[in-house]
Amino acid sequence: MQKYMTEIRWGLIFTAVMLLWIWVEQLTGLHGRHIAQHATYTNLFAIPAILVYVLALRQKKQRDYNGIMSWKQGMQAGLLITLVVVLLSPAAQWLAHMVISPNYFLNMQAYVVTEGMMTTEQALKYFSLTNYMLQSVIGAAIMGVLTSVIVAFFLRSKG
Repeated sequence: MQKYMTEIRWGLIFTAVMLLWIWVEQLTGLHGRHIAQHATYTNLFAIPAILVYVLALRQKKQRDYNGIMSWKQGMQAGLLITLVVVLLSPAAQWLAHMVISPNYFLNMQAYVVTEGMMTTEQALKYFSLTNYMLQSVIGAAIMGVLTSVIVAFFLRSKG
């Protein structure tokens, strides 16, 4: 377990950064009065998400591999971080939508129905805690694997 502490720590850091991002979205009105812009600005989370993986794998390379890390070692570390994030995702979604921004689903449902993007039934089903928990697990797995592949490639030791 000790040899995986870097990955566990960075999985926890990633989850904390995600929750902080959601809190900032809520504070800036993206879950309320500026909900029409939510879809645009929430995608900017890719920047801190990638940055966390870069910092994590750089630390793994320096601390655990004495500055020399293969692509495979970087991938394994990235996948373990992703596993931690995936396992924490449902709890993080619960915290995000029950504590940080409890009106998000109601506001988003009202917005998409008013704008004619979805029917009421579709909005209720899509913008629900259960669906967001499922989406977060799938999204974290897919994006974590892709990010791990790319970041490990750039941080691998050459030679």
